[in-house]
Amino acid sequence: MMLKYLIIKEFKQIFRNSFLPKLFVMMPLMMIGVMPFAANQEVKNLNFAVADHDRSTLSERLVNKIAASQYFSLVAHCSSNEAFRLIESGDADIIFEIPQGFENDIVNSRNVTVSVAANGVNGTKSALASSYISGIVQDYSSDFQASMGDLINFDIKPYYLFNPGLNYRVFMVPALMVMLLTLMCGFLPALNIVGEKEKGTMEQINVTPIGRGVFILSKLLPYWVIGLFVFTVSILLAWLFYGIVPAGSLLTVYVCAIVYISAVSGLGLVISNYASTMQQAMFLMFFFMLVFMLISGLFTPVSGMPDWAQWIAAFNPLKYFIEAMRMVFLKGSGIADLKSHLLALGIFATVLNGWAVVSYRKTE
Repeated sequence: MMLKYLIIKEFKQIFRNSFLPKLFVMMPLMMIGVMPFAANQEVKNLNFAVADHDRSTLSERLVNKIAASQYFSLVAHCSSNEAFRLIESGDADIIFEIPQGFENDIVNSRNVTVSVAANGVNGTKSALASSYISGIVQDYSSDFQASMGDLINFDIKPYYLFNPGLNYRVFMVPALMVMLLTLMCGFLPALNIVGEKEKGTMEQINVTPIGRGVFILSKLLPYWVIGLFVFTVSILLAWLFYGIVPAGSLLTVYVCAIVYISAVSGLGLVISNYASTMQQAMFLMFFFMLVFMLISGLFTPVSGMPDWAQWIAAFNPLKYFIEAMRMVFLKGSGIADLKSHLLALGIFATVLNGWAVVSYRKTE
């Protein structure tokens, strides 16, 4: 019965704050409605300038082929010096230079060299732009040689498993749901106990016969309920905005979410037990969330990180939940496929919540 009244007290405290209920609705809207457009690693509409010194039919055909691609937008036909000035001013991302004698060399089956100069300030963008344009040139060369009878033309049609359209939002939205759940069920519990310390209400609770386990559970349960509510809202928004639904079972998604919520909220309570002020708790939680986010595989795969970073990522609960969410949403994985992920999250939940109970110092 004591637990019941403590949970009612927690909910009253939460909804007494006029800002928090609005946050529970606005956060999913912002995270699911806006972030997939911002957190996008697709590179399209690259501005390119052409320095065509040949001005022939074949060179014009090649330029038109590049401009027709969804990845490039032609901004200027100009000389080499003018093109480099466009790069310096930021009006062009890449320069494509065609040498004089281009058509003559092709017709006479001689080696042809074209130049690509990319703005390397953004290394990822320039590397992808160079790769895109190289692929288009290679395709142009193959088509021309096939038309001349010098090459067998292979029609290669790639098929991408689990995400045939290579839609980046299908990859990012499940991970953003994880970040949303982390912010709701990690930050808020971390600030809860510290807030009671600053208000002085903690001293009143300490002189009651409430056990440490009951007290910690009363702090966690409301945020578990709120976390599942926000998680459900984010799933509905993903379906409404993007048509993204889990390829697997919703039950699997919620089982993973429940285990993860208990783990991350336990971390928040551990931090709040050791912090003396709300400012300390916020900075500590921000530090852990930043590190966890960067090595979670949210933007870059963990397998591509250095060995030491992969070793640290093995102790990151976000990594396991993000992988599990993507497996369920994209591949339709079930509980049996996620045994290792659920085991890791279960260990985190047990250790962190046990730590939260032990580290809570109740003054008798």
